[in-house]
Amino acid sequence: MSYWFRLLSLALLLLPLPALAQIPPSAAEIAAYRGLHAAAANGDTGEIDRLVKAGNPLEAHDAHRRTPLHVAAHLHRNEAAALLMKLGADANALDAQKYDIVTIAAVADDVPMLKVALAGGCKSGNITSPYDGTALIAAAHLGHDDVVRTLIAAKAPLDHVNNLHWTATIESIVLGNGGKRHIATLEALVKAGANLALADSSGNTPLTLAKRRGYMEMVAILEAAGAK
Repeated sequence: MSYWFRLLSLALLLLPLPALAQIPPSAAEIAAYRGLHAAAANGDTGEIDRLVKAGNPLEAHDAHRRTPLHVAAHLHRNEAAALLMKLGADANALDAQKYDIVTIAAVADDVPMLKVALAGGCKSGNITSPYDGTALIAAAHLGHDDVVRTLIAAKAPLDHVNNLHWTATIESIVLGNGGKRHIATLEALVKAGANLALADSSGNTPLTLAKRRGYMEMVAILEAAGAK
């Protein structure tokens, strides 16, 4: 099987990965929520405070093991998320697909929620997703360059290798489109000191992959940084 056939097969499988692997609450689920899940979905901080003080469990799960905090993150309820963490919600809890709120915010390109999550104690380096990745890898995959810079500032691990043997740097190339935001993502990773010698499972370095895809602006960034 040729390299390009294998790469294309993986790319076709993984391009929609974050949207498919992360399962936001559906309209029907939101309508059916009660208690803290409902309050989180509505962003009702007064009700959240009342329910927690009345003894409602902060770590209650819905059918996808989402806590009220996960629901608040998915629905961009920043104040609700901040309050839940202040009241003791586990900032690093994982849902059924192994996502935390930092990765949820990263995939959603939601920098304000990302900052709330980090300030509340969710770690930038948590191992998340069915692919044992990180929020930084997910953001690099999607070209969410502002998220990438925020995670780098929060000391996210630059060189974590997921179970597909890809780093954030590699994903910004092989799962990116070579456009402005993926270029900015790669540039941020390189500037931060990402290891450009780490190769994929076939031994291809980021520079080799960028050349094969014809992403010449990425090639120039990598070569200027001394990549081989």
